[in-house]
Amino acid sequence: MTTSIWLGVLEQGLLWGVMVLGVYITFRVLDFPDLTVDGSFTLGAAVAARMIFEGYDPWLATLMALVCGATAGIITGVLNTKLKIAPLLSGILMMIALYSINLRVMGNKANLSLLRMDNIYTDVSQIGIPAGLAVVTLGLIAITLTTYLLYTFLQTEIGMALRATGDNEQMIRSLGVNTNSTKIMGLSIGNALVAVSGALVAQYQSYCDVGMGIGMIVVGLASVIVGEVVFGKRTLLRALVAVVIGSIIYRGVIAIVMQLGLPTTDLKLFTALMVVLAMSSPLIKEKFSAQPGRAKGSADHAVDNRS
Repeated sequence: MTTSIWLGVLEQGLLWGVMVLGVYITFRVLDFPDLTVDGSFTLGAAVAARMIFEGYDPWLATLMALVCGATAGIITGVLNTKLKIAPLLSGILMMIALYSINLRVMGNKANLSLLRMDNIYTDVSQIGIPAGLAVVTLGLIAITLTTYLLYTFLQTEIGMALRATGDNEQMIRSLGVNTNSTKIMGLSIGNALVAVSGALVAQYQSYCDVGMGIGMIVVGLASVIVGEVVFGKRTLLRALVAVVIGSIIYRGVIAIVMQLGLPTTDLKLFTALMVVLAMSSPLIKEKFSAQPGRAKGSADHAVDNRS
């Protein structure tokens, strides 16, 4: 594989890595199966693309994508906590609603082109950074800043309450913590990050498509699980770094498989199989590691019988 392909893997791994961190907040920290991700990723892309298309500053457009993503997360949280709708169903309802909202944002068009329009990457290249490295540079800044802010926040009193809500909701509620508020806050943060990632990806690809967020929750879960399997999750910082590494590894595996001739139409199937394999890897490892022990135990037992 050429250097340009590996550079593309790094670029995509970093940009989608922000989304994966958002999935980590809802899926791992909050223990909330949030399917809003599929809609909020496209929402961030749609808001940023429409604002840039209308002539607004791309940095302002990216900031508005963050705000809209946070709002989508809040609504999902309200559906779950205030209206007592099951977590999975709350995410599905919001995901369905966002499909129509995204079409509205994009002017009732299925896609929106940003070709030959200034974006945050062209702005970065204008301050002396080579155009070929603008995406990687901004991606590294975005992922480093996001990881640092999350690591710092999750160690504060509010952040600890958020983590405790995911670990043991009844226990933390008995200590006087309003778990409804922590759930809404966690969903808001997670979907804000997902929407920012959507905005970054839309500007990177120079277009926004209403279906670009389909299956994004599976991509996020694949990256989270692969990162945890490869890098581990013993500490909070290690877990956050593992998530980012998982995003890059996932993009690398996809690039390798594509080079081997896998049709693009099979990518979603391949991603699903990756998640199944990654999630079942501890069980597979346990079974393989247990077999030699059982064999040795059986041999010892046979020797004892002969004696």
